[in-house]
Amino acid sequence: MRTLTRAVLLGALLVLTAVPARTTPGAITRDGVHENAEYHIEVPAGWNGGLVVFAHGYQGEGPGPGALSAPPLDAHLGDRGYAWAATGYRSRGYRVDWFVEDVRALRDLFVREVGRPRWTIIHGQSMGGHVSIASLELHPGLYQGAFIECGIIDGIGLADFLWAYTAAAEHLGGVLLLDAPDRETFHRRVNEQWLPRMGKPGAYTERGRRFESVVKHLLGDPPLWRQGLEARYLPNLVYVGPGDAREGLRRAVSTQHVRYRIDPGLGMSEDELNATVRRVTPAAGARSRQHDPVYAELTGRITVPVMAIHETGDTRVPFVVQQQYRRRTLAAGTSHLLVQRAVRWPGHCAFDGEIREQAFDDLVAWMERGVRPDGDDVLSADMATLGRRWTPRPHPDDLSQ
Repeated sequence: MRTLTRAVLLGALLVLTAVPARTTPGAITRDGVHENAEYHIEVPAGWNGGLVVFAHGYQGEGPGPGALSAPPLDAHLGDRGYAWAATGYRSRGYRVDWFVEDVRALRDLFVREVGRPRWTIIHGQSMGGHVSIASLELHPGLYQGAFIECGIIDGIGLADFLWAYTAAAEHLGGVLLLDAPDRETFHRRVNEQWLPRMGKPGAYTERGRRFESVVKHLLGDPPLWRQGLEARYLPNLVYVGPGDAREGLRRAVSTQHVRYRIDPGLGMSEDELNATVRRVTPAAGARSRQHDPVYAELTGRITVPVMAIHETGDTRVPFVVQQQYRRRTLAAGTSHLLVQRAVRWPGHCAFDGEIREQAFDDLVAWMERGVRPDGDDVLSADMATLGRRWTPRPHPDDLSQ
């Protein structure tokens, strides 16, 4: 993801601050700060009226605003006559409740400063996928389509997964992790106690083999999950202590609904595992749609076309979130508005440009001409052909599968 140069210094700004627009015949490039969030706007000469607003991914914790990033489609959009606008958000961290409003404020600014688009697509990447899908559910009619890549499309479902992962690691490793008093203690317990008991991918102990089996089922057993797990084996162990900027997210986490599974022959039954693993309960009201809708369970009630692309071996934002949101749309009667494409590859947000560009163009054709594009049945029990159509260069470990 390309980071844009800062155009102005950020301060305690509550109103629009912008440098004068630089114009070439019919083109506009504008940088500024709006409601404490940096932004960048690009309008090509001969703008055709389409606008894409970009919601970027998680960039860590700490003080200061979020970094402003250009959408990975920026050149493609300009070549096709679409305008784009990107926000750096008002802060770092995981504050999707704020970021939904930051993207909405940027679109409103574009309408005032440039003009009303004939349609607006919200493009979310990773955490921006949560921003995008929450925006559709909470503000129906504001956007006419959504393009979500490697995105947290099931919202709080990702946090549920990470705490379920950590609870299983704690239980199977016999090392207390979830109640570590501070981050330093947590990492010491992981590295000095838990890791020697479990081993690493490719060199597991007996305990580690049990954990890998449980993780496989938490992930949904998609193609190339094992290759993806190598990079996320330790980072997926989550710690959020008192005062952490993600504490609001932690308050909404629940693992009460998680049904753990484990393969036979590993010395532990599923009933035993589910009866003894530690469960995480949300704080009162934290998962309430009335009091904290962004961190409540999503409803699947979308009203516009959504195109989602996702790597099957992504274990940072696992493919299972696509399956979970598909079920929500089926229950809501909106599944016809969701097209999902699997890409058979490990890693996170590592798409080939042509995969991304084709999916975006297909979304636009769907919106403009009513041509609903093809996708994958992400709930199919047969993973043999999942995503092969959208994977132009097979992963070496996938060639024989």
